[in-house]
Amino acid sequence: MKCLRALSGLLLTLAACAAIAQSSFPSKPIRIIVGTPPGGANDTVARILASRMDGLGQTVIVENRPGAAQMIAAEMVAKAPADGTMLLIASQTILAVVPIINKVTSFDPLKDFAAVALVGSTPLVLVVNPAVPANSVKELIAIGKARPGELNFGSGGVGTTPHMAGELFAMMSGIKMTNISYKGEQPALTDMLGGQLPMMFSNVAAAMQHVKSGKLRGLAVTSAARIDAAPGLPTVAEAGLPGYETETWLGLIAPSATPRDIVARINAEVLRVMALPDVRDKLLAQGLTLSRSTPDQFAAHIRSEHAKWSKLIKEAGIKAE
Repeated sequence: MKCLRALSGLLLTLAACAAIAQSSFPSKPIRIIVGTPPGGANDTVARILASRMDGLGQTVIVENRPGAAQMIAAEMVAKAPADGTMLLIASQTILAVVPIINKVTSFDPLKDFAAVALVGSTPLVLVVNPAVPANSVKELIAIGKARPGELNFGSGGVGTTPHMAGELFAMMSGIKMTNISYKGEQPALTDMLGGQLPMMFSNVAAAMQHVKSGKLRGLAVTSAARIDAAPGLPTVAEAGLPGYETETWLGLIAPSATPRDIVARINAEVLRVMALPDVRDKLLAQGLTLSRSTPDQFAAHIRSEHAKWSKLIKEAGIKAE
C-alpha cells in the first residue's frame, strides 16, 4: 500500500510539473520578426521555418519590420514581452556589426537577447572581373600591395557581410582597399559585370552563375572548408591568407528574460523542422550549411562574432555612412 501511495504521489508530481511547463508556453500566436523587406534571405528562411512549426501548438507568423539597417526590428524584439511570442531572425549584421558601427544605445546586442536556434551559415565568394590580372588570392594580394589604394571592392552598404569580408581581407593581407557602397548587392554585381568594379565578396547563389558563365572569375570561398555550391574553388585561407574566415549566419533570438524552458522548446521545434526533408532541401537551396546547435552553443557563437567584428571595426576605423 505504501508503495502504491508513493507511486501515486510521484505520478501526481510529474503531472503537475508537466502542467506547469505547458502553462508557461505561449498561448497565443508566435511572431517571427524580420528586419528586411519580403523576398530577401532573412525573410525566406523565416517563412520556410514558420510554415512547418506546427509542433508548438500555436500559429507562427512572419512579420516584416524593415528600416534603420534592421535596428527597428531588433529594438522591437529586445523590448517585447519575454514569453516566447516574439522572435527575431538575426544575423551577425544585426548583433555584431551595425549596433557597433552606428553606436546603437536603444538595446544591447549581448545583454538584451536570448539565443534560441542557429539555423545555418553560408560563405561568400571572392570574385574579380576577368580584366583583373589575378587568377588566385596570392596574385590579387600582390596587385593590392603593388598598387596601394587602387583596389576597390563593392558591397551592398557599410556593415553588410560583403563589406566586412572585404575589410577583414584588407586588414589580414596588409593591403589598402576602398569599399564602394551600393544600395544592395545586385547593383554592385551589375557594375562588376560591366567592368566598373574590379572585385567583391558576393553571395554564393548570386555570384556562381556568373562564374560558371565566365563573366566573372571566382578566386575562393570565405568559409573554413570548400563547399559543393562552388566546385573547384579553394578557401581564402588555403589560397593565400591563413586564418581568414567569414560567413553569413541566420538564427532565431528572443528577449533576454525568456524562460529557458520556452527557449529549449522552440529550439527543439526548429531542429525538428529543419530535419524534415522538404524543409532541409529548401534551406540548402538558400546556400546554407545547417546547424544543430543548442541555445548555449549559439550564444557562444554570438559572443565570438561580436568580439571578432568589434575588433575589426575599431582597428579599421569603420564608421557609419
